[in-house]
Order: sequence, then structure tokens, then C-alpha cells
Amino acid sequence: MIKQKPGSRKSEKLHPYASLLNELEELRSELLALEYSSSTTLQHVHPSHLFSAVNLIHYLGLRRRDIRSLQERLAAVGLSSLGRMESHVFTNLNAIIALLSCALGKKSVDKIAPPAEAVGAAQLESNTNQLFGRPPSHRRVRIMVTMPGEVADDYSLIKDMLIHGMDCARINCAHDTPEIWNRMIAHINLACRETGRPCRILMDLGGPKLRTGEIAPGPAVLKWKPQRDLYGNVIAPARIWLHPESDTSPSPAPADACLPIQGDWLAKFTSRDIIEFTDARGSSRSVQLVGQIGTGFWGESSQTTYITPGIALNRLRVPVSGHPRRTGCAGIVGTLSPVPELIRLHIEDNLNITSEPLPGTPAQFDAGGRLLHAASIACSLPEVFLNVQPGERILIDDGRIGGVIRSVCKNKLVVEITQAREGGEKLLANKGINLPDSRLELDGLTAQDIEHLEFVVKHADMVGFSFVRKPTDILLLQKHLKRLKAEKLGIVLKIETRAAFENLPELLLTLLRSSNVGVMIARGDLAVECGYERLAELQEEILWLAEAARLPVIWATQVLEGLSKSGKPSRAEITDAAMGVRAECVMLNKGSHIIEAIQSLDDILHRMQSHQNKKISLLRRLHWQAISGSK
Repeated sequence: MIKQKPGSRKSEKLHPYASLLNELEELRSELLALEYSSSTTLQHVHPSHLFSAVNLIHYLGLRRRDIRSLQERLAAVGLSSLGRMESHVFTNLNAIIALLSCALGKKSVDKIAPPAEAVGAAQLESNTNQLFGRPPSHRRVRIMVTMPGEVADDYSLIKDMLIHGMDCARINCAHDTPEIWNRMIAHINLACRETGRPCRILMDLGGPKLRTGEIAPGPAVLKWKPQRDLYGNVIAPARIWLHPESDTSPSPAPADACLPIQGDWLAKFTSRDIIEFTDARGSSRSVQLVGQIGTGFWGESSQTTYITPGIALNRLRVPVSGHPRRTGCAGIVGTLSPVPELIRLHIEDNLNITSEPLPGTPAQFDAGGRLLHAASIACSLPEVFLNVQPGERILIDDGRIGGVIRSVCKNKLVVEITQAREGGEKLLANKGINLPDSRLELDGLTAQDIEHLEFVVKHADMVGFSFVRKPTDILLLQKHLKRLKAEKLGIVLKIETRAAFENLPELLLTLLRSSNVGVMIARGDLAVECGYERLAELQEEILWLAEAARLPVIWATQVLEGLSKSGKPSRAEITDAAMGVRAECVMLNKGSHIIEAIQSLDDILHRMQSHQNKKISLLRRLHWQAISGSK
């Protein structure tokens, strides 16, 4: 390089380089100082993650300032704008400093060290393979599928999932039992042996999930109705399964209603007979028998009917002549399961949430319509009463019902409903409760989680850690894994609370104390707690921080939900699935069309990996003239 004399025109053009160099060197010094001040934290990190933890600290130091102006000036002179350096912060920074030093004549080209290999990307790939196993040959991103309970008794479904692209199976410990999990895992292992395809198993602990309690039973009423067209004409009768009360087996096929009959009254029937009765509303009704299976009968009804226990039934016998006649012996409707009370909430209603496990009840009014008692329901974790404050928000059932806590006492919260559809919302049992503004002091593991962990360490490759809020939650899990001599078990940190997002840097540095770890963006609860309008921003930040820590990410919640459940995807969910290529694994939830969802996701991820790698857009040759062609 030819050195310019001070004051020359070319020397003046180099001033922006000098300014950039000074700014970048100051930034590098700041990052080194932050690394030094974090030495105590780094001492606890697992040796295999030490350089990843250092990189995360550098990234946090870089992102605690707004560097958009610096990025623009770097891009203007054709240098890296620091926009894709998550996994290799210091290497990227040093490379730019070296180039600027060379341009200013402070360093000769031959003394610039060649760029280091992509250590960060290689470490991320290694961590990903350790957690999920190696990817299939045609696709970089893994596919995880949540196991429905029926796969415990349906081996063919598990096998089909594997054949069509499932790489990891997720079992949710909040549902089913260890006996059912055992059968699921046996089927997964058998399918792996038969297909030759590997499949890692993730078992999610339920965690300290807040849920609504049970609702008081209402009257025992059985209702059926036929299908009608827009004009009210019956187009298909209701299909009724009538059976002796002593036979508790399920109906042989889907039914609109199952009607138990006392004693052996049905034994004398034929499939041509008719049953007449007066229903619970005093209306004359009938059921035409159309077929017999064992001791039960299929019947059809073209009238909306309400049945209660003890209703008398009369038999109209239809002989070959075709003239029905009533027989003298009446049958009696047997015991029916009670229907839960309906609790409907409207805006400005009050709801009492109780600490005692009392069944929920709807609001009570006197004859003049004056409120006597507000609706009430219990919650699964009454210890939160110690942490909540008046004025804080509460969200129920994925935010369908929203309210504000107006008062708090030892055994009751009074909530004013502020969010509900016109006409009100039904409050149901076992629905999630979110307290996004409250600082909850809950243990990271429940007693049931600790019990389930004994099973998980023996049968799973990874444990999903739910509803984490603070670093001590992770330390508690690590302590129990050490007790169970399962320190090498994979840990998947689920980010699904506002507190987890706000504490994410500390959570990741604590997680890096274990050797085999990853992150799940559980977007359902996260969106409820932080607001749906912020979800896109939050998931971006989680992706960046996880990459800086060189940890694999699972893109989860409602991916191809419409396709999985109904067989028809929306345009938005196809785009969302395509965005999942920036993670290392994408999770599908269960649904009756899960095989189609797996096939579609496999194809989407295969195609998109030619266009996107993490944040980097890959500029392969475009195919706008052959849309239906290549991948």
C-alpha cells in the first residue's frame, strides 16, 4: 500500500476508516473487560461449552448498545455490518479491525492472519447432533412430533410417522400415565428397529403450570339432535347406541349419544322395533331401532331430545305384518353422567378464584336478577396468592378470557373480567392461567415432576423443562439429575414465560453448566404472557441469543396446526413453517392428519434450506421460470 502524505486528498478519504477503527477497537476492549468481569460465571460452565459461553458474553456486551449507525457506516465501505456474527462475535470483530488497519497502512496484508475456521457454526452443529442425533441425508432441520395417547395402542401410526420424516418424538408428561408412556416408547423403539430410522425421545415435565380447577357437576342430562339443513329440514337422523346399563364397554362406532337401559329390557327387542317416551321437556319422542350388535342396538331419531335418568320407555313391537303394537312392560333409563355446570363470563363480570379446591360454580342471581354470588373456580397452585397484587393482569385459556385482579386475600382473588367475546366466554376446567405481570416464587420442579423424572432418566434422551422462570430453577433440575446419575441426559429449556424471556441471558449461562442442552421457543404461552403483537420480535431475540450460545433451538407451538387437525393448512402457517428452517428442529403437535403434516413440513424444510441458513439468505440460482421444478 502506498502511504499518503498528511493533508493529501486521499488521506482525507481515509478518515472514516480511522473513525471506524477507533470505534471498533473501543468496542473490542469493552467486550474483553466484560469477559474478565464474568470470570466467576465462566468457572461454572461445562468445559465443552466454555468458548460458547464466552461468545455469548461478547454478544451480550455488543447488543447492550445500539450499533445501527455503526452498521450503516461499515456497510457503506463494503465491510461486514456485524449482522450475522452471533456464533463468532470476536472473530468477526477482529477480522474487520484487521482489514481497517490494513487500509490505513497500520498493518501489511501479509501480516493479517487468515480467517479462522467457522468454529462457532461447527460447535453449534456438534451440539445439535449431540442433542437430536444426526439429521437425515436430505434435510438439515429435524422434525419433532408430539405423541397422541392413542399411539400407545397403535404401532402402525408410530411407524408411519418415522417413515414419513419424524426424527424426534415428544411425550408430554402432563398427560397420560407411566404405563401408557412405556407402551409408546416400546412402539417407538420397535419402529426404529424395523425402519432403520433413528428417533430421539423428549419427555416434557409438566412443571408448575397454573390451571383452572374442576367445575361442579350440573344435572345428568343426555341430549341428541339430528343434522338439519339451512331450512331446518332433517338431512341425517341422530345415531343412538342403546345398551344394558351393566355393559360399560364403549359404543362399537361413533354415536351421537349412548343410552343405558336398566335390567335386561332390551333382550326381547328386534331391530325393527320402536321405542316411545316423553322426554325431560315433556315432548313425545321416539327412537327407531335399525340394527343389533351383541346385547345393544343402534337407533335413529329425527327429533332433538333431552333424556334424564329414570325416564320410562315403551316398546312398540313391529311384527312382519308391519302394524306396530305397544307391549305392556316399560323400560327405565339408567344412570347418566352429569354435565358440568356452565360458567359463562362477560366483560365487567367478577370471578372469584379460590385457594381451596372447591368445584367451580356459575354466578347466582335472585328472582329479580340481582347478583347474589359471583362465579368462582379454584386454581391448581394456590401458593401464587402470596405473589400476586391488585392491578395485575390475569389471562385464562390462552388469553380467551382476560381480567384484572381487583383484590387479594388469603383464600380468594377477585378478578374483574376485561376481555371476552360479545355474548361471553365459557370458563372450562383444566385451562391454563397466566399471570404476566406477577413475580411468582414457584419451585421450578413440582413433586410430581420429581417423581416423573425417575421415569424420564431411564427411558428418554432429553427432558423438557417447562415454565422456567429463574436460574435457580435450572440449578434444581441439574441437582436432581446429578442425584439420579443422569447428568448426560439432554436438557431442553422451554422459554414460555415472560420471566424466562427477561432472564434469558442468565438462564442460558446456567444451562451451559450441563453438557447436552438446547432451547425450545414455546410460542403459545409466551405469546399469551408477552402479547401476540410482540411474539415475532421475541422469537427473533431468542434465536439470536441461542445461536450466540451455540445451542440448538426447537421452533414449537401450532406449526401447521390447521393441516394437522383438519387437513387444510392456511397460507400463514405455511410461511411460519418455512421460517422454522432458521431453527435446528421444528415441532408438530398431534392431530388426525399428522402424517400429511409431517410430509408437508419435510418438503418445506428441504426446499427452504437452499434459501436460508440461520439469519443468512443463501443466493442460489432463482427458478422463477420453473416454479414447479427444482428444490
